[in-house]
Amino acid sequence: MIDWLAFLHVFAAALAGATLIVGFYAIGLRLLVRAGRSPVVAPAEFTDAITVIAEKEARRAAKASAKAAKRSPLTTGQKQVALVGAYASFAVSALAVLGGLTLIVIH
Repeated sequence: MIDWLAFLHVFAAALAGATLIVGFYAIGLRLLVRAGRSPVVAPAEFTDAITVIAEKEARRAAKASAKAAKRSPLTTGQKQVALVGAYASFAVSALAVLGGLTLIVIH
């Protein structure tokens, strides 16, 4: 016999947790960009990669990121508030992941 109510509770918790984690991570990335610190990831070399970013493309992306940071209309104080908000959003996302892991381990 399947307890459908318990299944519904687990489904709702998983959906809410995933939404919380992804949402706060996205907000954190957005605020990080607004603070003028857009993350530029160096290209990785994979053995079976379909597409690998060339060094030239990575330099172009870093240059565009720096240029966008210079054009930011925000004041220094506003950028600092955005940076603190970004870190707070990442912290909430990390706490949601740790809370989920804690629930899995305890139960």
